[in-house]
Amino acid sequence: MNKEQIIQIFSDTAYVRMGGSEEEKKAAEYIVKQCERRGIWPTVEEFEVPMAKIKTAKLTVDDKEIECRGYLCCGSGTVEGELYYLTDSDPYSLSKCKGRIVLFDGYLGYWRYQELLKSGAAAFISYDGNVNFADNDIDQRELRSYVSNGEKIIGVNINAKDAVELVRNKAKRAKIEIEQDEYVGKSQNVVAELKGERDEIIVFTAHYDSTSLSSGAYDNMSGSVALVALAEHFTMSPYKYTLRFVWCGSEERGLLGSKAYCAAHEDELEKIVLNINLDMVGCIMGKFIACCTSESSLVSYLSYLGDELGFQIKPYQGVYSSDSTPFSDKGVPSVSFARVAPRETATIHNRYDTLDIISPQQMQDDIEFILSFAYRMAISHRCPVPRTIPDNMKEKLDEYLLRKKAK
Repeated sequence: MNKEQIIQIFSDTAYVRMGGSEEEKKAAEYIVKQCERRGIWPTVEEFEVPMAKIKTAKLTVDDKEIECRGYLCCGSGTVEGELYYLTDSDPYSLSKCKGRIVLFDGYLGYWRYQELLKSGAAAFISYDGNVNFADNDIDQRELRSYVSNGEKIIGVNINAKDAVELVRNKAKRAKIEIEQDEYVGKSQNVVAELKGERDEIIVFTAHYDSTSLSSGAYDNMSGSVALVALAEHFTMSPYKYTLRFVWCGSEERGLLGSKAYCAAHEDELEKIVLNINLDMVGCIMGKFIACCTSESSLVSYLSYLGDELGFQIKPYQGVYSSDSTPFSDKGVPSVSFARVAPRETATIHNRYDTLDIISPQQMQDDIEFILSFAYRMAISHRCPVPRTIPDNMKEKLDEYLLRKKAK
């Protein structure tokens, strides 16, 4: 894939593509057309996703209205009470949440939400953005079903600047009003297969959806572009294994596309020998990493390959927060490739994730290395990556997938 083609795909998909939206569906159809132009004939596999339409989301603090976005799928209702800023998760701090509207730092993950429920919080306020950024953007967040487990309290998200002012001014009382319609919608995976000599499968993945504020060039149209390039290469190159390429939908909403794929193809999982996942490549700045949810031998292999090809890479054993994880949880070894940029030079999940932080030359270089690895796997007489997940990685998967709290 040449630089002009790379830039064209980024330009054509420079819009917000939230999971389950019409824009995400439009991007899926675009990927299908890009594949067909290259002689690849994918199918679209739909799956259900929770959706919501906010009618009203209002936050009033000490009689002043604060701009906010209501959490999708958190229910509807009105809650008024004392505002409390939770700075830590120690027992004393949590004991003061009861009956209050709780403002907290960071992301609303499973353990944080369960702490709020157990401590009796009446509602919650999160924030995002950066006090040093010029914008006042507010991300559209959701109360994910696996976070709430059916037990809902309402909440809103605000900008970091407003959160600082609330604490600075020692705000006392808050009122949250939310009305929304919740329903079941559709997202989709785009799946293409190149049939090999063997029934054993190597699955390649990359997600193409974005968050509510982002056109998602870096995270992760870059991986989707690379996946198109890999699929195109193998239409003109030998391979022994069956190669399957999956552009995953709704990754940003909790890996929903890859989870749906594994559930729909459960009877084939035993045939999958390796998952190669691409999530954020081609950035101007940053180091190239390979996160291996596998035996440590793959780490050594990739390190040797980097030396052989003269390509700087940092491979390590771990669990990457992307579409590789559902495969590894089903026993499939995986490797996620990414070029991780310093926050000062590239950020994600906001308006600054654009083509401006992508280098077409770096895209080509990253694709070339990934292809060198993938080619060696695809023509191997026996896949050199053991099809096993070691105990230390199983523990990490348990932590990531919320079956166990990290120590």
